[in-house]
Amino acid sequence: MGTTAAVKSQRQQLRLAVVSGYLGTTIEYYDFLLYATASALVFDKVFFSDLSPALATIASLGTLAAGYIARPLGGVIFGHFGDRVSRKRMLVLSMTIMGVASTLIGLLPTYASIGAWAPVLLVFMRVIQGIAVGGEWGGAVLMAAEHATSRRGLWASFGNAGAPSGMVLSTAILTLCSGAMSNAAFISWGWRIPFLFSAVLLVIGLVVRLRLDEPPAFTGAVKSAPSRLPLLDVLRHHPKNLVLSIGMGVGYFVSQATLTTFVIAYAVNHGFERQTVLNALTTSSVVAVIATLIAGGLSDRFGRRALVAAGAGSLAIWSFVLFPLIDSGSTALLVLAVVVGQGILLSCWFGPLAALYAELFPTRYRYTGASLGFQISAIGGGLAPGVFASVVSFSGGPLMVSIIMAVLCLISIGCVLALRETSRLSLDDLHTPATDTASASDPLPTPPGPAGDAQAEAILRREVQQ
Repeated sequence: MGTTAAVKSQRQQLRLAVVSGYLGTTIEYYDFLLYATASALVFDKVFFSDLSPALATIASLGTLAAGYIARPLGGVIFGHFGDRVSRKRMLVLSMTIMGVASTLIGLLPTYASIGAWAPVLLVFMRVIQGIAVGGEWGGAVLMAAEHATSRRGLWASFGNAGAPSGMVLSTAILTLCSGAMSNAAFISWGWRIPFLFSAVLLVIGLVVRLRLDEPPAFTGAVKSAPSRLPLLDVLRHHPKNLVLSIGMGVGYFVSQATLTTFVIAYAVNHGFERQTVLNALTTSSVVAVIATLIAGGLSDRFGRRALVAAGAGSLAIWSFVLFPLIDSGSTALLVLAVVVGQGILLSCWFGPLAALYAELFPTRYRYTGASLGFQISAIGGGLAPGVFASVVSFSGGPLMVSIIMAVLCLISIGCVLALRETSRLSLDDLHTPATDTASASDPLPTPPGPAGDAQAEAILRREVQQ
């Protein structure tokens, strides 16, 4: 009877971890990506009205970098206490900080009201957002991964699915607000409504998150051998995994920022209506939610490396198709460009990353290691829109943007293929002395049971044939 109750409790906590991770990252990325969309549509006119239109766009997109640069700091701070004290408390704190910062952005005075202090306060709030989201992602995906006893790629990918879900929610509310009023009213005050709505989302998210328990693997690690300095342990024991995780993610973030933030500004500047571009982005984000979960589930069967490499390789090719489709002036081709790029190819890459990052580091400092690698690579996403806006402005075309995207995608493929496959091992078995010394070319340890027997027989047959 006690065993049955324990199993039911474990399943309930897994469901709560999945729901909490999905809802939490949805809310966090709603706030974080709402800023990105607003920077492409509104902030150049509200906070940089003293500049020429081209320079205002570059400056507005440039403020994105402040949030992305702050993300590794959030990963280190929240990761440290998340590894030493509590995963749950750090997730509650990160969500609260993000909700408050986003609400305050909705209350900021404009450049016309207080001059240069307006963009200064905007950048400060963006830094706070970056610290919060830097602490959110690692904890959210780890809670699901550490509660899962099987199909870790699928359950962890719900945390990643929160990113496109947040994009859907943010663009939908921006679309609703901009469509319900004149352009002048939206620029004047309507853009504030989506940011103020963050306060409502914060309450909803906290209600779910406060019901969650700590993962058993984490509580056991804290009791038996807690890490005194998780950051130092990551740098000392797993520098290779940290470097490869950064390289694996940088191509993703640059591509993601290009397909969402930069494409909005580019398409609007090339004759598309703002509403048309937002509709295309919303459609692609809906597809991305589903595709992210499918890719996460497929990575349990075919391996993390195969899915990530397939998504990154396909996106390297698509980067040269993306801008000609937009330049055609066709709404249908615009939708095709972003749905295939962001909705399918980018999601194939993104879905497995949640479990993969969690599998790269031991439980005692997993929050810090996974967060640091993921968030350092995110800096590329913050720099890309502003850099690409400058590149297009001075070169007269987007070809160089496509080349940069493709090169970074290829670098990410090299990094992920340098890692060993981790999808078939439990988190407890991943970082024993034997598995930690295994290289990317070593055969995977066989799992127990019939699947392991079949794998062992296949390996034996190959060796006999050789």
